[in-house]
Amino acid sequence: MASEFEKNSTNMYVEQSPKGLENGQVQKNVDDDGREKRTGTVLTASAHIITAVIGSGVLSLAWAMAQLGWVAGPVILFLFSFITYFTSTLLADCYRFPGPGSGKRNYSYMEVVRSHLGGFKVQLCGIAQYGNLVGITIGYTITASISMKAVVRSNCFHKEGHQASCTVSNYPYMVIFAIIQIILSQIQNFHKLSWLSILAAVMSFAYSLIGLGLSIAKVAGAGHHVKTSLTGTIVGVDVSGSQKVWRCLQSIGDIAFAYAFATILIEIQDTLRSPPAENKVMKRASLVGVFTTTLFYVLCGTIGYAAFGNNAPGNFLTGFGFYEPFWLIDFANVCIAIHLIGAYQVRT
Repeated sequence: MASEFEKNSTNMYVEQSPKGLENGQVQKNVDDDGREKRTGTVLTASAHIITAVIGSGVLSLAWAMAQLGWVAGPVILFLFSFITYFTSTLLADCYRFPGPGSGKRNYSYMEVVRSHLGGFKVQLCGIAQYGNLVGITIGYTITASISMKAVVRSNCFHKEGHQASCTVSNYPYMVIFAIIQIILSQIQNFHKLSWLSILAAVMSFAYSLIGLGLSIAKVAGAGHHVKTSLTGTIVGVDVSGSQKVWRCLQSIGDIAFAYAFATILIEIQDTLRSPPAENKVMKRASLVGVFTTTLFYVLCGTIGYAAFGNNAPGNFLTGFGFYEPFWLIDFANVCIAIHLIGAYQVRT
């Protein structure tokens, strides 16, 4: 088995070797599969994970907390963070086949399924993965366009007054977002997107911190009185019984979806240089990424809930209005748009 693998690796080098270079020289620039040498580290992998995980979903966590309350909300956040980290460690060991540390590389989630499970499960995986991808890309496009539109509306209100209509269409900004994605999609290799992931991760921290700062200021402000409870929204007061059940289930789904990055974990792992073994580095990166996102999720969810109470909006940044401090809200929305531009590329 080992000699056959070495033979195949050698053939890859020979087939892909540029003319005029010795075999030894080429091997310095390629990995064991003949592809361009990977340069990813714990830092870049963590940035990819944070970019993929901390999406616009963080903005709805205050609303989710309002539905679940002070007890169930944090418990479910921590539960899904543990599930995400545990499953990511299992998947990291599937990158190489037949075992971690050596063997054939799998470049995508579907290749992992093909290597380890095979059969019709590959087709089922593809349907689920691409169906999920379509939903994510639609959501990113809409959310990014809403953030761009919010900047225009905010400046309109500041210039024309709070009574102005300031009606703005989403469609031009969807087109702008699409054009940017077409341009960025010309970047051929996933590992060349490290700079974009780092920028997007910084943007996600920026708008999360702005939301946290505004929430803290709202909680600390004079005359701040909002209704919160251990079980969240109250049946018969805030919502009906059926609404309570539906919103709780929706909140759990939002939290679960906010943590998901399994569909691109293998692609992220495929950017890592070796040694050390890719699975070990990926596990460390997953720990950093999941811990960081959980910290932000808990802070945004709990402090956002304390700021708005059971009437928390679906996007807690919009709860601060379009008015003052308009420049800070503008900056937060720009950060959201930039982050989603990067997250779209990482996800797709």
